[in-house]
Amino acid sequence: MNEAQTALTADRPTGHLHLGHYVGSLKNRLVLQGKHKCLIMIADVQALSDNFDNPQKVKENIKEVCKDYLAVGLNPDKCTIFVQSRVPELSELTMYYLNLVTLARLERNPTVKAELKQKDWEDSIPMGFLCYPISQAADITAFKATLIPVGEDQLPMIELSNEIVRRFNRLYNSDVLVESEAVLSDTKRLIGIDGKSKASKSLNNAIFLSDSEKNIKEKINNMYTDPNHIKITDPGTVEGNVVFAYLDAFFEDKQELVSLKKQYTKGGLGDSVLKSLLNDVLQALLKPIREKRESILDDDIEKILIDGSRAARNVSQNTLREVKEAIGL
Repeated sequence: MNEAQTALTADRPTGHLHLGHYVGSLKNRLVLQGKHKCLIMIADVQALSDNFDNPQKVKENIKEVCKDYLAVGLNPDKCTIFVQSRVPELSELTMYYLNLVTLARLERNPTVKAELKQKDWEDSIPMGFLCYPISQAADITAFKATLIPVGEDQLPMIELSNEIVRRFNRLYNSDVLVESEAVLSDTKRLIGIDGKSKASKSLNNAIFLSDSEKNIKEKINNMYTDPNHIKITDPGTVEGNVVFAYLDAFFEDKQELVSLKKQYTKGGLGDSVLKSLLNDVLQALLKPIREKRESILDDDIEKILIDGSRAARNVSQNTLREVKEAIGL
């Protein structure tokens, strides 16, 4: 990675951020903000694609997401934090890119297909939702971002964005747009505490960065383990065990973790011991984040978002001008 690269990443403001966001993207952002030009977008326009009937939910969570950013250590002096709806150039770029992607291509997107199953819209799919990968391509290319910190489930989005870049440049004999690459987390996907799906705001199966000490402990105690591990002496299964999944992600002593897994598999290690260990680990991680979050003022957040959105507009305006000139507009 050379020093000239630009990193872009985003979150939908539909609720507070959780540990899945932390291991999936936030940790990488903390590293990148000290090495590269970083832009972090609060994607309120995209959030409306499946919350169009509840815009207040999206509006209220813009500041909450920004608080989570600052609480984990993202620094507005080192990265540009902005709101998607305050950069209208992104919507105009999306309109141009819509002409470069077919309906069939959007319907093949595995991430979109998986999300549509959850929504259960059947034949009433909002076009805004189906087309949001094109909007993401506009977000990436507007800032000529080359590094995108994402979870593994977002790889199809990066692929589509790069397809749009190549088709645009070829069609209009241009080199205006640049391709990007994913920066993946060491943790592929953090499972939900119910063991049924990935940790998710909408499924309410996550531990949030802002959760209280009591809530964290309760959620850990309710984590799915091995239903056949009834007695301490019973052999237990590590695979699919949520407690071990979280220890894999957050317990730093990997050698000790290997020993715990062997003991659990053999029999002789109780779930309560593992949950107590995980509670200690997560409380130590989240306490300083929670305390810092509680000290952040709403007025400070608004200034950060105003300044960041203004800076983002300045960059996106230049790219939009270049795109329109390439097309001939």
